[in-house]
Amino acid sequence: FPYIWHFNTFITAMFKLFLAIVIVSMMANEYSNKTIKQNLIDGLSKKEFIASKFLTVISFAFVSTVFVFLVSMILGLIYSDYNELSIIFSDMEFLLAFFVKLVGFFSFCLFLGILVKRSAFALGFLILWQIFEGFTRGMIRWKLFDESTTDAIMGFFPLNAMWNLIDEPFSRLGAVQTVADQIGEKIDLDYYVEFGEVIIVLAWIVIFVYLSYALLKKRDL
Repeated sequence: FPYIWHFNTFITAMFKLFLAIVIVSMMANEYSNKTIKQNLIDGLSKKEFIASKFLTVISFAFVSTVFVFLVSMILGLIYSDYNELSIIFSDMEFLLAFFVKLVGFFSFCLFLGILVKRSAFALGFLILWQIFEGFTRGMIRWKLFDESTTDAIMGFFPLNAMWNLIDEPFSRLGAVQTVADQIGEKIDLDYYVEFGEVIIVLAWIVIFVYLSYALLKKRDL
């Protein structure tokens, strides 16, 4: 403690794609099995349909966050040298960032599932978007601005914004700091969750949910 909150949320977030597959497949099945049309015929409004799917997104993110909390707590109590409550429950903002990150990513996947209707194509689009953000970053850095300005601009792109919520934890390790000192390098990073970055991801969540509803509202099912 408290490093385990940072480390476990960062590592676990890398596996969010597995739950994303479930969300995309869920939407694809709604179209392929025509259950979405039947639900609307039975009286469910499109707004209520989107709300139910977003509730599923929040549920997945919440369950994942609780799981990480429990595993981290158990591992920390077993292996940590610190048992003071003030230390154990410090750095808990990483769990909040983890939850927001998952809700943002799953909301993006929900939107892609509605946009594309096919799970394989939606996941393919997700990968292409990741490549697009990487390409855009490279072009901005090469042609226009320095690294810090490029990072600031890319921080408004959805996947980059989600990535920025939890910085890599490895350079916080004492061993890494010691090696850096020995070779004359100084590691001085701000590892903690930034409020502005959380706001950006929350804004993207609102955008994705609204676009999902707007797309479904205009679409002839």
